[in-house]
Amino acid sequence: MTVFEGPAPRYDELRVHIEQRLHLVPRFRQRLAEVPLQQGRPVWVDDPHFNLRYHLRHAGLPAPGSEEQLKRLAGRLFAQRLDRTKPLWELCLVDGLRDGGFALIAKSHHALVDGIEAVDITTVLFDGEPAPPTPAPPLQRWTPRPLPSSAQLLSDALVERVTRPVELVRAVARAPHQALETTRDALRAVGALTFAGLGPAPPAPLSIKVGPHRRYTWVDAELVELQRVKDALGGTVNDAVLAVVAGALGRFLRHRGIDTGELALKALVPVSVARRAEPGEALGNEIAATWVSLPVGIEDPVRQHAVIRDATTDLHDAGQAVGARAQTELAGFAPPTIMSQAARLQQRQRTSQLVVTNVPGPQQPLYLLGRRLRALYPVVPLAGRQALGIAVTSYDGRLGFGLLGDYDAIADLDVLAGQLRASIDALGEGASVPRRAARGRRSTRSAPRPPTTGSVR
Repeated sequence: MTVFEGPAPRYDELRVHIEQRLHLVPRFRQRLAEVPLQQGRPVWVDDPHFNLRYHLRHAGLPAPGSEEQLKRLAGRLFAQRLDRTKPLWELCLVDGLRDGGFALIAKSHHALVDGIEAVDITTVLFDGEPAPPTPAPPLQRWTPRPLPSSAQLLSDALVERVTRPVELVRAVARAPHQALETTRDALRAVGALTFAGLGPAPPAPLSIKVGPHRRYTWVDAELVELQRVKDALGGTVNDAVLAVVAGALGRFLRHRGIDTGELALKALVPVSVARRAEPGEALGNEIAATWVSLPVGIEDPVRQHAVIRDATTDLHDAGQAVGARAQTELAGFAPPTIMSQAARLQQRQRTSQLVVTNVPGPQQPLYLLGRRLRALYPVVPLAGRQALGIAVTSYDGRLGFGLLGDYDAIADLDVLAGQLRASIDALGEGASVPRRAARGRRSTRSAPRPPTTGSVR
């Protein structure tokens, strides 16, 4: 979800803006076609009945147009399933915000953003300046390609099934030593995953069957807050994000009267995997997932950070990220974007209680039809027995935490949001990080408390 400054554009003004850029994301005019007799994976075909007005919606908040009303609307929209007979995306323009701004609530299926060359439609709508030059029109007007017949779909699926193993044999024949080395590395890495993440998640309050309805809220933070935690305590900004999430979850569960004790929650954490491209090979999105144990029972935020920092270092050294990529490739997944990868893996494996993503975004202002983008709040869908998803994105010096929860299982989602803000402050205090005071002044937190066990590098 994105929130903008200034008055909302007219519906038709935004529609024309999207129409002018749709050629940059051709997948958003396509829908899925099922292969007869389920003999192959669904394929993308042009939608001959594509109508932009169906995908672009318009909603207005009633007075007073509060933040709480916007959150309730977002929760309802995120709960609604996309129609699989049409292109799998929707965009809702929301006006009537109390401060005079407006919002865009975007929904798109993770299958739409498949590979590094595919991007979400919202990406191409933004500009880096308030008054950009008029974009170049497409070379030709879009006309849908004819729909393939059922016989053609079935024939293509059978051909693909036969030819893919042949291509694999040819690749091994061209470079047998390289193939052997790659296989050996993949097996070693998958072995690391077997012990680190592929076992079933332990029972926890968040591991319950979810219903059809959703709640959504968000928390704002300054990126510099967690960057200074990183500088003071070591590790990465992602370690600091995981630490504040672990602290918030511990506070939240204890607020519910749950004895956290030695409790640790297993989180699916997508990461970027670096890999060299072979000659002639296009290197796509190398997005993998690691499984990180969040020690929610530790109440000292500095010690909690140290445990998470050391755990993520160990996972990297053990090759778990590469193992996750190998496991993904073995399962036949295409390389999607970070949040889409998390959704796919979580839907197929019961290895974690929640997903925590931290996706870096642009650090300069973006604009839509001359209106400045003020805040960006991401969302990661729920799956299976997962009642909570936490997505984090940085933009223009800020961090936006998007919290999506099952409507009934986490009726007190706002309490968790408050605990997340308290956890950010507590970790900053422990690391002796300056805190932003009222009216832009800066105040210094108290000196850090030493961890009760372990060391902080």
